[in-house]
Amino acid sequence: MGHSQAEKVQNRERILAEASRQVRRDGLESVSVGTLMKSVGLTHGGFYGHFESRSALLAEALKRALLDGEESNASAQGAAGPQSLSAIARSYLSRTHRDARESGCAMTALVSDVGRADTSSREVMTEHIERFVASVSDALGGDQDRALVAVSAMVGALALSRVITDPARSDAFLKSVRDHLTALDAAS
Repeated sequence: MGHSQAEKVQNRERILAEASRQVRRDGLESVSVGTLMKSVGLTHGGFYGHFESRSALLAEALKRALLDGEESNASAQGAAGPQSLSAIARSYLSRTHRDARESGCAMTALVSDVGRADTSSREVMTEHIERFVASVSDALGGDQDRALVAVSAMVGALALSRVITDPARSDAFLKSVRDHLTALDAAS
């Protein structure tokens, strides 16, 4: 690979990394091509040498944000292998995760945005959701129905807890769902 190809790859990576940060922090619609390119020291016109369209960039930035969240979760779990639903719920429904909007679960942060997005972004999110459901299903001995309920409850509780301005009430959302999921885990 020549120097210019290597530089192009590095520039594309910088664009994607910054777009991913913006998407996690401010949502899909926050990304302006001109502002993004300026923030990484490149020209607006150079954007199309890296991405076919803004939509293509958003899908890739979303994928990056989701994968970053998965990697953070995997490293937090360690090499111990699959976790129990209780352990997943304790981690996912924690104050630390709630308060980590920029580094926490991109799925929770962006689910409403992606619901209004184009098919390519929805497909990216769908893959992530299905992986999350599969990991929870594994924790529940393969029970897909209970995994769907658990994932929906966790994502919903985390999203709502991030909206609630009263810290005690926000904590109550997390605790209530965490307690219910722990009971569900014990019943499996």
